[in-house]
Amino acid sequence: MNDLAALLAEVRACRVCEAALGFPPRPVVQAGAGARILIVGQAPGSRVHASGVPWDDDSGDRLRGWLGIDHATFYDPEAVALVPMGLCYPGKGQGGDLPPRRECAPLWHARLLARMPNLKLTLLVGRYAQAAYLPRAFRGSMTEAVRRHAEMPAGLFPLPHPAWRSRLWMAKHPWFEAEVLPALQARVADVLRQAPGARQNV
Repeated sequence: MNDLAALLAEVRACRVCEAALGFPPRPVVQAGAGARILIVGQAPGSRVHASGVPWDDDSGDRLRGWLGIDHATFYDPEAVALVPMGLCYPGKGQGGDLPPRRECAPLWHARLLARMPNLKLTLLVGRYAQAAYLPRAFRGSMTEAVRRHAEMPAGLFPLPHPAWRSRLWMAKHPWFEAEVLPALQARVADVLRQAPGARQNV
C-alpha cells in the first residue's frame, strides 16, 4: 500500500467528531498522487453521506457543468482531487446543513496536499474554503472574491457554492456566467491537458 493510499484509509476511518455528530461519521474524499486540480468544497450533504460519493447530487451536476468536464474526468483521482473543508456530513440546522466540522481541515488537509505534488489549480468553492485558503486581502465577501478571480494568487480560483440557491445568485450577477465561467473552463482545460509535473501557464 502506498503512502497516499494508507493516508486515505486513515482518513476514511476517522471518528474524531462522532460524539458531536450523533450519528456514524462517513468521511468522503477523493485524492490521487497525480491529481492536477483540487476542489475544496464545504461538506458532504445527506445524499453524499448516504452514497459515499463526493458531489453525488444536484450541486455536483451544476459544478461539473461550470467546469466543463465530464463525469469520468471529475471522478478520476489522478486528475481531480475532492477534499472538502469538512469531510463528513455535519447534520441539519435550522436553515439547512450545519457548517463544516472544524476538526477536519487541521487534521487532514496539509497531510493530503503534501501527497499530491502535481496540483496546479485549486478551486475554492464557497465561503468556508475561501476563508481558509485565500490571502487576507481577498477575504471580503464571496461575491467580491469571485469577481476578482483574475487577481488571485497563481493557482487559486474562488467560486460560489453550486447549491440550488446559486441560480438566484447568478441571476443577480450575470457577469459570472458571461465572464467567470469561460475563464474557469479555459483554466481547467489547460491544466488537464498538461502532463503531471508540468508547469502551469498563467
